[in-house]
Formats: sequence, structure tokens, C-alpha cells
Amino acid sequence: MQSPDPTPYPLDHLTLRGDPSAPALLTREGLLDYAGLETGVGALAASLCAKGLAAGERVASWLPKTRMTSLLPLACARAGLIHVPVNPLLKRAQVAHILADSGAKLLITGAARLATFQPGDLPDGCANVDEEEGAAMLAGSDRLPPSSADPDDLAALFYTSGSTGRPKGVMLSHANLWLGAISVAHYLHLKPQDRTLGVLPLSFDYGQNQLLSSWAAGASVVPIEYLSARDVIRAVERHDVTVLAGVPPLWVQLIEAVWPPRAALSLRTLTNSGGKLPPSVTRRMRELFPAAEIHLMYGLTEAFRSTSLDPALVDAHPDSIGTAIPFADVSVSEEGELVHKGPLVAKGYWNDPERTAERFRDGAVWSGDKVRQDDQGLFYFVSRADAMIKTSGNRVSPTEVEEAAIASGYAAEAVAFGVPDPRVGENIALIVRGDRAREADLRNHLKRELPNFMQPHAIIFRDELPRSPNGKLDRERLRQELTS
Repeated sequence: MQSPDPTPYPLDHLTLRGDPSAPALLTREGLLDYAGLETGVGALAASLCAKGLAAGERVASWLPKTRMTSLLPLACARAGLIHVPVNPLLKRAQVAHILADSGAKLLITGAARLATFQPGDLPDGCANVDEEEGAAMLAGSDRLPPSSADPDDLAALFYTSGSTGRPKGVMLSHANLWLGAISVAHYLHLKPQDRTLGVLPLSFDYGQNQLLSSWAAGASVVPIEYLSARDVIRAVERHDVTVLAGVPPLWVQLIEAVWPPRAALSLRTLTNSGGKLPPSVTRRMRELFPAAEIHLMYGLTEAFRSTSLDPALVDAHPDSIGTAIPFADVSVSEEGELVHKGPLVAKGYWNDPERTAERFRDGAVWSGDKVRQDDQGLFYFVSRADAMIKTSGNRVSPTEVEEAAIASGYAAEAVAFGVPDPRVGENIALIVRGDRAREADLRNHLKRELPNFMQPHAIIFRDELPRSPNGKLDRERLRQELTS
């Protein structure tokens, strides 16, 4: 197969990839063809510029999926601004950190979310646009034409949790996002006739790529919010969906549900990332969706996507993450760490040269994940090298959970880590030194301060916590005690 074009372009030029009369986006506001996509992006970009924002300033969005939030990544790129998508599941404390750290000059969000803010949460100089005004910006009469941005310019900050400290902003250029879209559209063999169901958050690089890669192929996207597997199945059936991306916990739910034959047979491309998919789940997917190719993938926000397994090899190598995708140069260090080079590698962490220097070295990003490679060149995930908790497709920093517990006043010390669970990847276990009688108070505090996916599955109270010889909490001993 011919390799895809390696030339990067300004991200907003994705509106020009499809037939002007072909469907591009279907949301609750209705269907938008590629001509309408171009018009909407131009109008939204002009409206953003009319707010007096200077080139390179950050625009944050804290909203569910709508027509406006779907077009915002391209509109910000066209206006010379940097988009900061915020997970709508996050609570005010996490959002306040992202706004302050990014130096956002504009926040687009709903009144109910804004009402949760406390004094000081919205940084000085950061204006607010409510959800209704944001939607109306799509109808402006002024429009910006396709941009002539340098592909090396920043286009987005994706905030991702690390094993220590608060979330950090991964800096992504037009070229990073453009080539990621072209790469995925190429190796998934996306066609203009395809319709992608966008179930993943647009604040997740995997989720936003559902939009970008579909538009790179001239295909259409149907972003949805869902509460259950049944909602996803109904959407697949209603919209004749052909492409569906998920993370392991979602696939576990979907294979346990009842699928109408017509819906199951409409799917031709299934993808998994965000965690290892158990071979038993992959086998059941093969049974349920006989017309579909299954792509098992591996990625990290700092390089978007690194590997994908050829669907023809899924039966023989169901535990492999495949080989490098187009535009990725992937290798294994002497210590067994996956190292990614090439134009998909991000430009580092926003305003964090120290952590950038730790992860981005010698023109590569060091994943922190242990892998192995067999004699056929296939890669296999072995383990994470850091303490990150991977639950329901989300990366959770133990430090964030621990700090929230201590801030409650009901825990003097706290240690959080992941415990393997076949449905969600890992459950969060929280061990605290504190009064057992205050567990309900602690849980209520955590529910107020942390999103649902960061809530501990188990809270274990101890009178004392073990310490290492240097006086630090002995996390490994606690883990062994809990898992033995």
C-alpha cells in the first residue's frame, strides 16, 4: 500500500478534505456537510478573533459534545489560538488548575459548571463565554478563510495526569495533529462512506482524533454522550455506524450486551487503545462483529499513537500491540522502555522545562512503559514503569487522590494505587491514616472534589502507615500487603 503524504498542513485545512456536499458531522443540532463544516469553522474563528484574543492565547472549553465543541479545535487553529479541551467530567478544582496553568484567556462553559467555581478559580484576565453564546458564534456573518499557519505552531494543549503532581499540558502542533489524523485514516483504511461514532471525550487525544481522522478521510462523525452500552448500540443502529473506537472497560460492557444483528454487521472497523484488551474480550468481539476488522493499538498523549496490530494478526497474536504506525519510529531501549521518535512526538510540556527534559530526550519521547519485541518485529506491552493508575480508560495520578484525601481533614496521610480489575483495568485503593468513623465524611468530600473515575473503590484505614529507612511512606510494602 502506498504510504500517506508526510507533508503537514494547518489543522483547519481538514475542512477541505471532503466533498462539499458530503456529510461531515451529525450532532443534536443537525447534519453538517463539508461546505457547512468550512463555513462554521470560519465563522467560529472570526468570532473568537472578535473577542480581542491575540495569536497564541489559550481558549479552554469545558463542555459536552456539541456542534460548537466539535468545530472548536479547527476554529482555534484557524484563528491562531491554542485550544485547551477540558474533560467535562472534571470538577472545579481540576479545572481551576488547568485554567491557571495554561494561562487561559477565554473559557467556554455552561452556567451550571461555572456556578461551581469558588472565588479565584477563574484566573485574572480570563473571560467567560457561556454555552449558548458559544453556539451562536457559529452563525456569525464574518468568516476567516483557511489559515496559512506554520504547521510547527502550537494548536492545542492536552492535559494529562502524571504519576506525581497535577496534570500537565502536552503541547501539540498543527503538524502533530494533522499527521496523526492522516496516519490513522490511512492504516484504518477509512473511506468517505464511513461513519464514525464518537463515544470518547474530546479532551482525550484518542477521542478528538475520531473527528480529525474521519475528516482527513472525507468521512462523517456522530459524536454522542452515553450512559450505558445500550445507548451506544442504539446509536450504531440508528446511524448505520461503520467505525467504533473504545477503551477496554467500554468493550467489556459492549460484548456483554445484546446486539441486533443489523447493528453488529454494520461495523467494519473497531479500535482499542487506552489499555490492554484481554484476549478473551478480543475473541468475543470477533464472534459478535464478524464483518469488522479489530485494531489493537498503543499510544501515549506525548506522541499520540505509536503502534497498531494488523487485524490479520489478531487471532495469532491477541496480546500484541503491533508495529509502528505511519510517521512513527518506535524502538525498545536497553532497559526495555518504549521510545518513540518522529513527527508525531509532541513539543513537550507547557511551562515545564524540567519534566520536559525528563521525558523528551534526543529527539524522542520516552514512554515510561516497558515493552518487548519478538522476532517478527511485533511489540508487546509488559508493564508501566511509573505509579500511574489506569482506570476505565483514564490516567489517574495517585498524588491527586492523596492530596484530595489529606485536604479533607479526615486523613493525616494517604497512599493511593491501582488494583487490577478485569472490567475497568484498575480500581483505586486508598489507604489512609485517620479515624475510621469518618469514612463517610471522607467519601463525601472526595465526591465533591474529584470526578467519578477518580473515586476510590476501597478506603482502608490504618492507625499507622509503614515507612522506609529514609522515613518516606513505604508504598511498595503497602501494595504487597493489599494484594498478597
